[in-house]
Amino acid sequence: MKRILTIQDISCVGQCSLTVALPIISAFGIETAVIPTAVLSNHTAFSTFTFCDLTEELPKIEKKWQEQNITFDGFYTGYIGSIKQIEYIQSIFHSSANASAVKVVDPCMADHGKLYAGFAEDFPKEMLKLCMEADVIVPNLTELCFLLDVPFKEYSKEELEVLVKKMSDIIDASVVLTGVSFNPDELGAMTYDRNQNKISYYFTRRVPVFFHGTGDCFASAFFGSVVKGYDYERAAEIACEFTYRAIASTEAEAKTHWYGVHFESALNYLGNLE
Repeated sequence: MKRILTIQDISCVGQCSLTVALPIISAFGIETAVIPTAVLSNHTAFSTFTFCDLTEELPKIEKKWQEQNITFDGFYTGYIGSIKQIEYIQSIFHSSANASAVKVVDPCMADHGKLYAGFAEDFPKEMLKLCMEADVIVPNLTELCFLLDVPFKEYSKEELEVLVKKMSDIIDASVVLTGVSFNPDELGAMTYDRNQNKISYYFTRRVPVFFHGTGDCFASAFFGSVVKGYDYERAAEIACEFTYRAIASTEAEAKTHWYGVHFESALNYLGNLE
């Protein structure tokens, strides 16, 4: 059984980050280790929250793993609590990776044209350094715009393809852009596989409500699929289908369960992939 490491925060309430990554990746039959970058009472979309920074725990954890020769077959990073953590995470990548380890970076820092609460304006430049360590990154449009330092606006299909390829050239990695839509009734992802120089799309029905945490569901399912051996195009399809099922199962509770989706109801889909 392969063993991977996911590095991101844990929000005690809010169905995002580690509370979704751990069960989703485990559903693929993958041993999943974790490093919490921070502990929050609830995620930052709530009106108030506590935040416990665990930055200085990262090198301590790395040291203990080195002493015990603990290594990983893959890495997936999500929400990172501070710029200093990026340096520590890069070190963990280099010290704890098996030869063929895959690295997936979700530059989880922004949405709807704005950085998340608590991030300074220089954070995207630092996040770009971590993206340069990746085999594939999984940004939404806002994050892509921040990484490229271009305006956040509506782009045509042709313009998006130019931006995604430009991003890929900068980081020398593949790119999966989430939240892509050219039709009001559908939503999906654009995948640029740099190794094959190929762009592909996959769409599902757009559920006409918004929930937090869906990007984490997508990235976790995508990463699990890649570790299991699926190519990026197929992994993005699986992630889109899984996320759609999770959203659809929560649609009726949009007013009361806005903070996350019932991803648990879709886990059997991942366990029965062919």
